[in-house]
Amino acid sequence: MASSAPSDRPPQTNRWAAFRLALVLGFAFAVAGPPPVGAATPPDDVSIPLAGTWGWPLEPFRLVRPYIAPAHQYAPGHRGIDIAPIGSPSSVEVVAPADGVIAFSGQVAGRPVVTIDHGAGFVSTLEPASGVLPPGTAVDRGGVVAILSEGGHSAPGTLHFGVRRNGAYINPMLLLGGVPRAILLPCC
Repeated sequence: MASSAPSDRPPQTNRWAAFRLALVLGFAFAVAGPPPVGAATPPDDVSIPLAGTWGWPLEPFRLVRPYIAPAHQYAPGHRGIDIAPIGSPSSVEVVAPADGVIAFSGQVAGRPVVTIDHGAGFVSTLEPASGVLPPGTAVDRGGVVAILSEGGHSAPGTLHFGVRRNGAYINPMLLLGGVPRAILLPCC
C-alpha cells in the first residue's frame, strides 16, 4: 500500500546518486573488462589488410609469447608477439612481413631494432634484429631485412614482432591470419 505521507528519510542527493552510478559502472567494467587496445573498429579511411598480404618474419618458428592487449595506452601488456626459430642455426635471417620501406635500423636503448613503414598507417618493429639495409630502402615481403641478434626484452633467441596502426599497437595476428598449423618434430 503506497503512502502519500512525507518520508522520514532525507531525499537522495546528487552525491549518492553519482556514487551508486559509479559503483554499477565499476562492477560492469570489472565483469566485462576493459576493451583491448587496438580492438576497436578501424576508421573508415584505414582498414586491416586482408590476411595473406602479410607473412611471418621468421620461418620455421614457434610462438613463444602472444600479444597481450594493455587495458589502456600506458598500462602493462605485451604489444607484439615473440617467436623463436626452430632449430639452432648459426645465423637467423629476419624477413620483411610485408612490402614497405625501412624507416629505422639501429640501436634503441642498447638493443638492435629494425622498423618498417608499410604505408596506410602500418609500421612493424623487429627486435632484437641487426639491420642489413639502411633506412629509406624499399623492401618486398619476404626480403631479408636483418639478422636475429641478442638483447631486448624478449627471451634469448626470440624475435619480438610488433605492429602499430596509426600509432597504436595492434595484435600482429590480425594481419597474419592466426597461428600457422602445428608441425610435429621428431622426439629425442
